[in-house]
Amino acid sequence: MKKLHVLAAGAICAFLAACSGGGSTTVPTAQSPQSTGTGAAAMSQAQRGLWPRSGPAQRVCGTPSAGTAECAAWIRTDIQGSPAAASPSGYTPSDLQTAYNLLTASKGGSGITVAIVDAFDDPNAESDLAVYRSQFGLPACTTANGCFSKVVLGRRTNTGWAEEESLDVDMVSAICPNCHILLVEAATNSTSNLTSAEDYALSHANIASNSWSGNESSASSTDSHYQVSGKVVTAATGDSGYNSVAQWPAILPGVIGVGGTSLTAISPRAESAWSGAGSGCSKVYAKPSFQSTINTGCAMRAEADVSAIGDPNTGVAVYDTYHEPGWLVFGGTSVATPIIASVYALGGVNTASTLYGKASSLYDPTSGSNGNCGAPLCTAGTGWDGPTGIGTPNGTTGF
Repeated sequence: MKKLHVLAAGAICAFLAACSGGGSTTVPTAQSPQSTGTGAAAMSQAQRGLWPRSGPAQRVCGTPSAGTAECAAWIRTDIQGSPAAASPSGYTPSDLQTAYNLLTASKGGSGITVAIVDAFDDPNAESDLAVYRSQFGLPACTTANGCFSKVVLGRRTNTGWAEEESLDVDMVSAICPNCHILLVEAATNSTSNLTSAEDYALSHANIASNSWSGNESSASSTDSHYQVSGKVVTAATGDSGYNSVAQWPAILPGVIGVGGTSLTAISPRAESAWSGAGSGCSKVYAKPSFQSTINTGCAMRAEADVSAIGDPNTGVAVYDTYHEPGWLVFGGTSVATPIIASVYALGGVNTASTLYGKASSLYDPTSGSNGNCGAPLCTAGTGWDGPTGIGTPNGTTGF
């Protein structure tokens, strides 16, 4: 079984503890440019010129032990609870659809299921999702109407992973409001339990999102569970910037590795590489054919493939009440990963080679960096780079 080792963390929480109360860390600064009413009619904080704004944030999940995984989310510690105005802080569904040219495409996706694979049970997942969708005028997505399903594979709970789950289902809702959501909760964050959850997800959906990662170790039979013909699997590249050890399962050649950006404006869109976005070179997996003609700075498989918003300074609105007060703001490649999975749902579930073949159709962030290794592995520029891959969604072309 593959071993997932400890990731570098800005804030260390005890394994399996409720992690959001830990010490805060100020994340890299973004450019700082939040109506009365509710639902779709309310102006977002971004539309009012009050978002984004920089502030302190901390990692959501504790540092994992060997054989376990870490979720890739950051929570803003200065923004919690009920919003002062009708619209919460953080980017909203309409903001994200505007930024990524999905206002029309987001009307599609009817009946397509996006599976979310996370660890531990979030008892409030469905009720919290209902509040998020009602706030932004999205159609109800419930067990009763067949839109939402939750599969609980264990009895244990964890505050940090519950936040991750709220983030994930909210981002699917934001990008593909008509998609069905299958939330598969692994018994724990061990590799073996997460892989069992992945098996269930891919047996019931063609798209699975994994907002978690651990260090690449060695090739094993576990890899095949994430590389299934005809399925799209997205995975976070981590939140520690350039990694000398690539992040698994995002580094697998058959998985879409998702990096992160700073989205400092939505219209006109202004986007750069986020300094926390993961990138790296595999020491295990050969360079896939879709990377063979581009300079990645790696002799073997490179990450990321594609990206979306990840910087907590330019984070997204999320609703979570499991040991949390309600409206929160999150960042991390955990935000980007379900966004990309949902764009695939809207676009028709294509392969990584299709995506690379349409690279010129994507938005291409050309500034920012996630480390000191230079271009293209750490510094954004024209074409592929480590933090952002081949770019961010511009509609559904390539997906």
